[in-house]
Amino acid sequence: MSLLDYLLPFALAMGVLILIHEYGHYLVARWCGVKVLRFCLGFGKPIFSRRLGADQTEWAIAAFPLGGYVKMLDEREGPVAEHELHRAFNRKPVLQRMAVVVAGPLANFLLAIGLYWGLYSGGVEELRPRVAAPVAGSQAAALGFAEGDLIRSIDGEPVDTWQDFRWQLLNATLEHRSLRVETLNERQELNFHTLDLKGLSVEQGQDDPAQQLGLNLYRPRVAPVLGGLTPKGAAAQAGLQSGDRVLAINDAPIEDWTQLVQQVRAAPGQPLRFQVERAGSRMVLDVTPASQDENGKPVGRIGAGVADLELQRDKIFVTVHYGPLAALTKSLRQTWNTTTLSLTVMGRMITGEVSVKNLSGPVTIADFAGQSAKMGWGHYIKFLALISISLGVLNLLPIPVLDGGHLLYYLIEFVKGSPIPERAMIIGQQIGMALLAMLMAFAFYNDINRLVAS
Repeated sequence: MSLLDYLLPFALAMGVLILIHEYGHYLVARWCGVKVLRFCLGFGKPIFSRRLGADQTEWAIAAFPLGGYVKMLDEREGPVAEHELHRAFNRKPVLQRMAVVVAGPLANFLLAIGLYWGLYSGGVEELRPRVAAPVAGSQAAALGFAEGDLIRSIDGEPVDTWQDFRWQLLNATLEHRSLRVETLNERQELNFHTLDLKGLSVEQGQDDPAQQLGLNLYRPRVAPVLGGLTPKGAAAQAGLQSGDRVLAINDAPIEDWTQLVQQVRAAPGQPLRFQVERAGSRMVLDVTPASQDENGKPVGRIGAGVADLELQRDKIFVTVHYGPLAALTKSLRQTWNTTTLSLTVMGRMITGEVSVKNLSGPVTIADFAGQSAKMGWGHYIKFLALISISLGVLNLLPIPVLDGGHLLYYLIEFVKGSPIPERAMIIGQQIGMALLAMLMAFAFYNDINRLVAS
């Protein structure tokens, strides 16, 4: 993938999420009778602006894209004409000011709910929660998990997808509790296993909890028989045909499709000698895989698909589809679970139970944006929903300069009956800026370390 394959999905994601967030502030401000002077996507000098509406609100796009703001009429930021004092933000009742502040994060949560609802009601293809043969010596092997076992429920709650399984496992790992897992083996027998999650880690760069238990996603052995070929691909150019069974590459026996892929990927631009069987006859053909960039590294491609993958799809994939009401319930639950998990991880970072290495910055987010876009619209929409929730949670943190900091000020004002002294607010803003700068520094540092490590 080229740099644009990451930047374009990232720019689209950030543009949509910031637009929705700021429009939440804008909409509620207008409902409360506040005059909006400027609606801006980005920070810094505007590169585009236009005034619209009765209030001649300036709609602008600025040069630095990671953010945005809604500038409202406010006596603290400049003189306000006598006849417009009633439309100044600082003159509005504290509950209205609180509503304007919370509207941005709320808009992000509503966007996530809407995105999930669209996916679940329209139907989305997911990986089945079927496990591979457990790693020897692992807890899963000791408990009796076997290749092909289908996870049906956890603690009595149905599990529809591999992502559902990983999600519940991650939550339970953070809570240091055990899970009772119901499985169905290939002989259609039910089994129950109790997973002990004590000692598992959620540190960045380590295996996820499932892998630490010895559980991996089921991948069936697929025969190395060629299916569709790209007309101008290396395989077709070398004379390979659909239906050819690959017996060996460079004299190394090939028993399944995974081995074939590994050999090809490891040899970009290098000639490989394929021994194939075609209609009962054997032949040898030289194939030179094309070199293609993937995550900054060259990999080999021959432009050939596997023949019997469709026969295995039912074991690997499941289409998850819900009715409108069930989809809404599922969307609300998913948004709530993601929010609470984010807060739990943040809390564990503060107490030192989870490393700050788990913080991600724009480089990592751009990487995820590009990868999810490459996997298809369904995955990209799920990425948008996840980042939208993260943006909502981040902005509700009680840190001055963020929405949560302003909300905290107004809550204190509501309780004590008078505004916080301006001096205290200025000090709070300075502390907030320092905390935010520290978080950004950690995030960028982690991004750079991941790039170097890869």
